[in-house]
Amino acid sequence: MPKMNVESFNLDHTKVKAPYVRLVGVTEGEHGDKIYKYDIRLKQPNKEHMQMPSLHSLEHLMAEKSRDHHDRIIDIGPMGCQTGFYLAVLNDDSYENVLEVLEKTLQDVLKADEVPACNEVQCGFAASHSLEGAKELAQELLDKRNEWTEVF
Repeated sequence: MPKMNVESFNLDHTKVKAPYVRLVGVTEGEHGDKIYKYDIRLKQPNKEHMQMPSLHSLEHLMAEKSRDHHDRIIDIGPMGCQTGFYLAVLNDDSYENVLEVLEKTLQDVLKADEVPACNEVQCGFAASHSLEGAKELAQELLDKRNEWTEVF
């Protein structure tokens, strides 16, 4: 296949083994700042996916809670295929630090009693949330913590 502009389009999704956390790429700004982009894969591509209300709530929770553990999170966003999330971090090249932040964030998700910004003022689809579903996804990922570093 021809090389694509989008890194994940060049990844053979039939060969990866979810769950995993992998560095997708590093983008350097003109003043030396670096953005590290990670693929946080929860579900096996083309075999399973997250249900939208659970994914949506996990996104809200991780976006809010991750910033309690790291002050240079740029973004956490879901993949359109509903199998994982992308995490972008500024000027932190420590893979181990990212894994630790993710673990702490998922532990926070398990303790949550509500989904942040789950209302019509702060969310574009406030009716599509599941706190319990988000907790189930977080627990599922934490249960396989020892597999996060193995992509293939």
